[in-house]
Amino acid sequence: MRALLAFACACLCVSAAPQGAARSARLPFAEADADRFAAKLAAIVARTPPSPGEQRRRLRTVVTEPEVNAYLRFRAKNDIPVGVVEPYVFALGEGRIGGEATVDLDAVRLSRPRAILDPAQLLRGRVPVTAAGVLRSKDGVFQFALESATVAGIDVPKALLQELVGYYSRSASRPAGFSLDEPFQLTAGIREITVEARKAIVVQ
Repeated sequence: MRALLAFACACLCVSAAPQGAARSARLPFAEADADRFAAKLAAIVARTPPSPGEQRRRLRTVVTEPEVNAYLRFRAKNDIPVGVVEPYVFALGEGRIGGEATVDLDAVRLSRPRAILDPAQLLRGRVPVTAAGVLRSKDGVFQFALESATVAGIDVPKALLQELVGYYSRSASRPAGFSLDEPFQLTAGIREITVEARKAIVVQ
């Protein structure tokens, strides 16, 4: 789940408000919501995956949009990349997720030498970045399918969003960061995540 939160923050831009999500209001949240999510996260992580051939009843944990965003604000500051400010994740339903954040584009543009015609030359300042897509999951394998993205309110191609995602999701084990097209797996035996309106269901 922690990996999914990092993915949501860094790779969805750094979370992003989609077409339609832009018309969705943020739900209020408080530290108590963060505490509830932290307790659910601890229970999810503590559940050991079934051994090969073991038949086990699947466990469903419901997490709400306010709980996730409260956790991001109050408990997961170290998981949010520097340069991504106040991300908010929307659970839109039917597998669609989105959100919004202000992102430092200068850091991305100056991260390596660029040709004059490189589209990343247009990345300047701290601006709102948005994206929208569908989170698909099956048998413990997850993939995010991008639908749309904007920078400062302007539609941008997938390649430009990937530039941001790659930069802000870098780590020692992933020096190039995440790829938007790359499937990924979660720990703790998480089999699928179903996104409904304003909530998600984690199945182990």
